[in-house]
Amino acid sequence: MDKKKVIITVGCEYGCRGPELAQKIADDFGIPCYDRDLIDDIIEEAGFSKDLLDKAERGHAIRGRDTDAPNPKKLGAIRYHNLTDRVVFLQRETVRRLATRGSCVFVGRCADHILRHANVKTLNVFIYAPSDVRLATVMKEHNLNKNEAKLLIDKSDEDLHARYKQVTGTYRGDRHNRHMLIDSSLLGVERTAELIEDLALAHFGLKDESEIDTTTVEKAADAARLSDAPDRPPVLA
Repeated sequence: MDKKKVIITVGCEYGCRGPELAQKIADDFGIPCYDRDLIDDIIEEAGFSKDLLDKAERGHAIRGRDTDAPNPKKLGAIRYHNLTDRVVFLQRETVRRLATRGSCVFVGRCADHILRHANVKTLNVFIYAPSDVRLATVMKEHNLNKNEAKLLIDKSDEDLHARYKQVTGTYRGDRHNRHMLIDSSLLGVERTAELIEDLALAHFGLKDESEIDTTTVEKAADAARLSDAPDRPPVLA
């Protein structure tokens, strides 16, 4: 029996338990779950510091040293005037390479947009929750008061919207970019995960999870080299 690759992308609002839900789906299907931290670890291996990744995450432009300066090699000049382009390129290539390894679940990282333009079949889901539910979740998880939790949520939303717009040119959570949008508080993590799993099986034409290809191709997800990046990586339309 031929088994099929299953790739699910999970975008989510902060405080709606999206990463937990994505990990549940991955565990149930027996496939890897790639979240922000894991992907950033791979990109760090290509030579970017965590500080630069955090700035790119917030949608900030990152300026490199001027390569036209006298003796640029001595200055440690970087070929890109705008390092944001390089960070975006490496994030995009890392997602693509991870997808070549086999079935998996991606959390965020604009994976829905990146893989659509790479002609990779995916199920794209966006998880949200009412404001009061998000507040309660963040207050409990981080031991914050209501005002502190609201500030954290607002800042996270602002940063994630800016980054998604920067990478894709579109808006995070746009229904036209997703197959399913669902409030995780409606059914809870367990039942929401089961609902998405049922949809994934139908979407990929599978009877049950035994027909999912869970094999992994090793070494296919090495981070792209800095030298791989073009001078001006194109923004996908």
